[in-house]
Amino acid sequence: MDWDIELIGEILVSAFLVIGGLFALVGSFGLVRLRDCMQRLHAPTKATTLGIGGVLIASMIHFGMSGEQISFHELLITVFLFLTAPLTANFIAKAYLVYRVEESDLPPTTGKYGWAIYHDPPKDPADL
Repeated sequence: MDWDIELIGEILVSAFLVIGGLFALVGSFGLVRLRDCMQRLHAPTKATTLGIGGVLIASMIHFGMSGEQISFHELLITVFLFLTAPLTANFIAKAYLVYRVEESDLPPTTGKYGWAIYHDPPKDPADL
């Protein structure tokens, strides 16, 4: 069986599109079906980000194989998503804790000051 480069490229593009679509579907389903905000954070920040990354990688392979100019925009978008999705989830989780959860309802910490979102930081860096 003789494999040419175009067939391999089409198989890779198709595989990344299917895998990306499955991750996006699972992430979207989790966003709808999970019970509360803290559980729903995992679906878009993990699965859906991987789904979008798969589609963007498929786009990179397609335009690279078709003889068009190679574009790194998709790679930059993927890197941006993988860097910003955890930060956004962290901010949403902190906001949820401040407005919906009392400090006494949280488990104790091993740190000197407890949960950081409920206290001001120490003025002296030596106190950290």
